[in-house]
Amino acid sequence: MTISEAQKIVDGWIKEYGVRYFDEMTNLAILTEEVGEVARIMARKYGEQSFKEGEKSDLSDELADVLWVLICIANQTGVDLTEALQRNIDKKTKRDNRRHLDNPKLKEQEER
Repeated sequence: MTISEAQKIVDGWIKEYGVRYFDEMTNLAILTEEVGEVARIMARKYGEQSFKEGEKSDLSDELADVLWVLICIANQTGVDLTEALQRNIDKKTKRDNRRHLDNPKLKEQEER
């Protein structure tokens, strides 16, 4: 599915099952909570922490939760994520087209 299709699907779901969007500040709080759940899994799976017994560790589900809430925020604030992402890619390409290639810290990692 495209980003635009995802925005329409989420909007349809909210209207059919969710009654209405939570307000923007509530969705910001939910987004923060979901990002924290991604961080917890990353710290345990790729960092130095270990999982607790019975702890949920489905990174794909948590990333999808982040995406869901991000799409909700975009929908309720009138942001077309396809356009926004393309503008962001263009900005980064113009601004950083040599930055990472010329970064000696990244080259050091590559040599290891």
